[in-house]
Amino acid sequence: MSALGKVVRAGVGRRRVQTLVMMLTTMMAVTASVLAGGLLVASQAPFDHAFARQNGAHLTAQFDAAKVTAAQVAATAHVPGVTAAGGPYPVLSLRPHIGENGSAMPPGERMPELTFVGRADGGGAVDRLDLVDGRWATGPGETVLRTLDSPFGVGDRMTFPELPGSPTLTVVGLATSVGDSAEAWVSPAQLTQLTALGARPEYQMLYRFTKAATDAQISADRAAVAAAVPPGSMTAAASYLTIKLAADRTSATFVPFVVAFGVLGLFMSVLIIGIVVSGAVGAATRRIGILKSLGFTPGQVVRAYIGQALIPTTVGAALGVVLGNLLAIPVMSIEGSAYGTGTMTVAPWIDIAVPAVALAAVVATALAPALRAGRLRTVEAIAVGRAPRAGRGRVVRQLLGRLPLPRPVSLGLANPFARPGRSGTMAAAVIFGTVGVTFGVGLALSLNGIESGLNQRTAGDVLVRTMGPPPDDAGGDAGPNRAGNGPPALADPAAIAAKIGAQSGTRRYFSTGETQVGVAGLAGRTTVISYQGASSWGSYRMISGSWFDGRGQAVVPSGFLNATGTHIGDTITLTNEGRTAPVRIVGEALDLRDEGMSILTDNASLAGLGAVIAPESVLFHIGLAPGTDPQSYLRSLNTALKPLGTAAERNSTQTSSTVIAMDTLAAMLTLMLVAVAGLGVLNTVVLDTRERVHDFGVFKALGMSPRQTITMVITSVAGIGLVAGVVGVPIGIALHDYVLPLMGDAAGTRFPAQDLAVYHLPVLVPLLLGGLVIATAGALLPAGWAAGTRTATALRTE
Repeated sequence: MSALGKVVRAGVGRRRVQTLVMMLTTMMAVTASVLAGGLLVASQAPFDHAFARQNGAHLTAQFDAAKVTAAQVAATAHVPGVTAAGGPYPVLSLRPHIGENGSAMPPGERMPELTFVGRADGGGAVDRLDLVDGRWATGPGETVLRTLDSPFGVGDRMTFPELPGSPTLTVVGLATSVGDSAEAWVSPAQLTQLTALGARPEYQMLYRFTKAATDAQISADRAAVAAAVPPGSMTAAASYLTIKLAADRTSATFVPFVVAFGVLGLFMSVLIIGIVVSGAVGAATRRIGILKSLGFTPGQVVRAYIGQALIPTTVGAALGVVLGNLLAIPVMSIEGSAYGTGTMTVAPWIDIAVPAVALAAVVATALAPALRAGRLRTVEAIAVGRAPRAGRGRVVRQLLGRLPLPRPVSLGLANPFARPGRSGTMAAAVIFGTVGVTFGVGLALSLNGIESGLNQRTAGDVLVRTMGPPPDDAGGDAGPNRAGNGPPALADPAAIAAKIGAQSGTRRYFSTGETQVGVAGLAGRTTVISYQGASSWGSYRMISGSWFDGRGQAVVPSGFLNATGTHIGDTITLTNEGRTAPVRIVGEALDLRDEGMSILTDNASLAGLGAVIAPESVLFHIGLAPGTDPQSYLRSLNTALKPLGTAAERNSTQTSSTVIAMDTLAAMLTLMLVAVAGLGVLNTVVLDTRERVHDFGVFKALGMSPRQTITMVITSVAGIGLVAGVVGVPIGIALHDYVLPLMGDAAGTRFPAQDLAVYHLPVLVPLLLGGLVIATAGALLPAGWAAGTRTATALRTE
């Protein structure tokens, strides 16, 4: 064992570059595997895990403080079936203004309504909040915001100029609530200061029940709580099952592409480790012959070289676990934000399983070449040495030598044929890297196209809503319908249309509004988006069919077609209070709102139904004439709209957190795959240049310059890179075309053809050269080493 130990230590220490490359390659492979495995596990029922960790609320209820006391609300915690409760917490719905902040958001802009809850801390028996950044709000002027889609960061401010004293809140923390119990939290004392004169906060209660697995059980639990308080005092109650359904759909959308990247990463890791270890053992054939001549048995030889492979790979595996967990912190945070489940971590068993599998792969891959070398006769092993088998690649070298190519280029192109097995494994590594890049680029292009299509729900450059901001308590001209603390004013749509039509710079416009009608054969009522005016220029992104162009036609999302079993060309019957109106489906649109259960049609199609468009839902979409300055147009139009109690706004679209998370994950995982593939190339070229150092000395003695040496080494992998690009790109495209529809199915929609066919010529050409780039990048360092080796040193090396 002493002799074996010396052999192992000497082998590891003598080839420092090879040992370092083996360690780095194993580290990157294990890092990629830990990250991929962590993402795969985290994608399995993330909501359930987060809900259990945070003790999420099965039911979030709100009570009218004018009809019930805090003591009566608190007593509902003892209703039969309640296992835990939180509250009562005071709650308000407020619309803050953006204050001073570090982002690009303009100060003074009014935000959508947020639910503020007064909580002394984020703990408790129910709905324990995960603080992602900063600290909890304990003092005056402080707030904690929910991280999901929040435009604020720690240190940003929001103002409330309409409230007494015009209070300002500073964001001191960001948190997640798995049950979406609120968008913002403040101390109870601070919530009192946010209450308008003459108003009072409502009460929020959070419940966990013995039985809450189904809608029927939640309904029974809600009825039991409502029966324990005065009639009509419970104003709202939200079930966790609704949130769970949305979260599960989001996570199911992630799963196909995470699985694709995870499988690529795991397979590539095993492949690269195999390349590194088998190459290292195979390169030591001559040294094995020397050891056998000194009396080492075949078994000792095998153990010695497996030991030499295990030392650097064990260090690399340990470093890979650490690096993988460090990289997982931001990656899992992004994934958790997209799922709405808070920060997730790598499962502990992955940190054990991945290095164990990696080391098992090291032993398995080292065993075959070590056994083969151990069985070689001593004289044969010494004679063979490190040179490739005689005759390999000779025909190819002769053929390439006859071509009008520079000699370093022909020698480099012929080199892979001297060791076809090693070249094949290196090509496989580069192909995997090319597949990952192709898939990642296509995924990003498709997701951004889909996001752009979803944003077409609000068309035009400028939007005007009939619902204006709440009345201004700070004084000034509030308009004819804006006095006191009443609800927001609703402007007359006809008056708004007249102002828009008369405004200089208006090119075109139409309005949309929502109503609820029945659909024959479908339970419940369905949302109808009613269009008034020429709307073809602002149509949704179409999956198939066409946009409606008249009365009696409708466009529906994929979710509606799936739920009703209808197809384009079918006629459905809209119903309302005994009246009916048939409409023919002429198109399938990309839309995920309301689970895709909506109908888009012209306002004339609803004539005779008696369906009333909700006034607060009316939205005007305005397209500006070419050359019109949007800011000047907004100022002028807002001046005209001010007497009506409403205002115009720019149509600004924001990328959803889900798309941002997918793009970020795809980019990081693609870079990991490229890095692992590049290290595989690096290791193979290091082995090759070490074996051919004597040949380099001969070439240099014959007049080969350092630049020609670099050209020869890089050319030796360039052909492999080009072939890998030609092979890997079609595989990556096929993977993209397979995974994207699966993601669509999970989201309940199909995707437009234009969002799937993203591999156009300007995209394909760089991708086809991607294998060449990966191979060249991996060969640069050993090429520089070969060029810098002195001729005399190279000639003395055997």
